[in-house]
Amino acid sequence: MGGGSTYTPELADGFARLRDTLPIAELVLVDPAADRLERVGGLARRIFARQGHPGVVTTTSDLDAGIDGADAVLLQLRVGGQAARQRDETWPLECGCVGQETTGAGGLAKALRTVPVVLDVAERVRRANPDAWIIDFTNPVGIVTRALLRAGHRAVGLCNVAVGFQRKFAKLLDVAPEAVHLDHVGLNHLTWELGVRLGGPGGEDVLPKLLAEHGDAVAADLRLPRALLDRLGVVPSYYLRYFYAHDEVVAELAGKPSRAAEVAAMERELLEMYADPALDEKPALLARRGGAFYSEAAVDLAAALLGGAGPGTQVVNTFNRGTLPFLPDDAVIEVQASVGPSGAVPLPVPELDPLYAGLVGHVTAYEELALDAALRGGRDRVFAALLAHPLVGRSATAEGLTDRLIAHNREYLAWA
Repeated sequence: MGGGSTYTPELADGFARLRDTLPIAELVLVDPAADRLERVGGLARRIFARQGHPGVVTTTSDLDAGIDGADAVLLQLRVGGQAARQRDETWPLECGCVGQETTGAGGLAKALRTVPVVLDVAERVRRANPDAWIIDFTNPVGIVTRALLRAGHRAVGLCNVAVGFQRKFAKLLDVAPEAVHLDHVGLNHLTWELGVRLGGPGGEDVLPKLLAEHGDAVAADLRLPRALLDRLGVVPSYYLRYFYAHDEVVAELAGKPSRAAEVAAMERELLEMYADPALDEKPALLARRGGAFYSEAAVDLAAALLGGAGPGTQVVNTFNRGTLPFLPDDAVIEVQASVGPSGAVPLPVPELDPLYAGLVGHVTAYEELALDAALRGGRDRVFAALLAHPLVGRSATAEGLTDRLIAHNREYLAWA
């Protein structure tokens, strides 16, 4: 779903390269935007052909036809497209808050637009094939996955932050990526690497060595001060910058074009490239679009869920089930999990320091309120979710954000 995305050639390349991990007979790309779909689909077919993959790539704008007979359905939707993202990244700045598509007020707007659509898709998948797995890559992944799991769907959420860290750390340590195991703990886009272990969950923790020898490089990549990493002794995800350096980020965002504008321009260029019948591999420009190593993570997860050759352990988003004892069992967390045909079961994690546990608990409460607003609507529920978010937390600010959120998203909110 969302097969017309400019991300899709990354996924097609992964399916083609990793066919021994996940042998597939057919890749179906579903998207209502027929013009984009044909360009992306054409390139996906050429990628398969170049790499000698025997599978068929099919395109359709008919959701029910696309999911018919599917074993796994990958969701990479963007309700409202880049235009909605542009708004999400703009109007929060008017209230002095971060404008970002997955966290804060912009992330709430995306959740309100997205959850009803995803639940409709999931229900149609369940009717077509009750045994199919839904892999959610649609942001905000934590809230969307929570909606899917609470509705009883066979779903697992996926993000590329952990696999990105794994690849970067492996390069710094000069080891194979498979040798790096992360003690990755938190919520989607609110995680910390508490340990970096060589050889598996019980392996030597080389995080202190990594920070001592490569702390400047890690800090520069995260755009956080090296001194902060040294004080924490852990590696926060890039998204923690919105919390740890909020005012600096707001000032930066207010003074330059939005990321949405950059991505929209990049997408136009990519789609022109995709239309070239001579192009049969993903272009280098795609790496700047984001989603690095997305295909490897998606292939590994699908293979494990379908009983193939995927790894038995992977960082995913799934029910807490007591893993973090200070959260409800039905909160959705992002941690290492044992993954197989019966689903994902979180593995035990190191105890979270109050410095991190407090923020995790705070954002989990916001996500509960955000999901309630997405499912039942109403201005008061939107206001409550915004007031609860640690990046908002002030009544007058929440009021202003609520008015702007509704005004900019009225066409997507059935209750507005």
